[in-house]
Amino acid sequence: MSKPDLYALQAFVTAARTRNLTRAAEQLHLTVSALSHQMRGLEERLGKRLFTRSPRGVSLTDDGQRLLSAVEGPMDSIDRAFAQLHGRASTGFTLSALQSFASSWLMPRLGRFLALHSGLELNLQTGAELVDFSRESIDAALRFGPGKWPGLLADHLFDEWITPVASPLLLQRLGKPKLANFAGYPLLADPGNRWRDWFKQFGGTPPKRYVASFNDTEMLLKAAVEGMGIALGRHTMIQPLLDNGRLVALTTRKMPSKYAHYLVYPPRSAELPALIAFREWLLAEVQIEARAVRKPPADG
Repeated sequence: MSKPDLYALQAFVTAARTRNLTRAAEQLHLTVSALSHQMRGLEERLGKRLFTRSPRGVSLTDDGQRLLSAVEGPMDSIDRAFAQLHGRASTGFTLSALQSFASSWLMPRLGRFLALHSGLELNLQTGAELVDFSRESIDAALRFGPGKWPGLLADHLFDEWITPVASPLLLQRLGKPKLANFAGYPLLADPGNRWRDWFKQFGGTPPKRYVASFNDTEMLLKAAVEGMGIALGRHTMIQPLLDNGRLVALTTRKMPSKYAHYLVYPPRSAELPALIAFREWLLAEVQIEARAVRKPPADG
């Protein structure tokens, strides 16, 4: 039996960690077809099936799990050795973020970081799926959550606030509502039903029905921009839309979110020089903005 080459083993480890050939191919800068060809070739050389394929992705067979346990550690050691020799360990890092947060908050500021650290290489990956640091080649993530993730380090960045917004088109048609009569206007709901918390905190009765419900925050705000109704929006996502006039804040009242924004990373990434530089810049950026923004009223 011929020995598999390192490229095939690297591809195998990446596919095994992501459980998704499309995502693995993106990380390896291959086509899905090329990656699938490598996996079939590896299975033929070993005479074993390594993956079970399904519409949702791939999962390891028992033989695949045994191979992963045997080669994962050595492959990581090889990757680290090459990275150090190539200078990648000190000049680059991979960051994951929700696309909505990356586009609304990170991207308008990222140029300042890159200007300060022109020699660093940032690989930004966006997606809605939670990062599994034990299986993916990602150094850190920007997350919106409770602040505690087992086995991970988390730096608090800033809290989040929620307020109702609507498009100028809707306000021209229906007029601007007062705080007490929001329920009489078309309201757009999200899966968390934050309107229930809003009415509980600021008074009023929730409507018997909402105009529409959305499971995606970006789609919710797009619907609000198009004048479909009033939405409860997170500050970090609505601020660009407020700045360009596509949405209008309907009150100065703001409701604190149950979650906050964090920079999250595994212990293995803590000493990565590029991530250290990004972390220091990010925390400084947040502090500068915190001093410039007026704190919301105590009642919400």
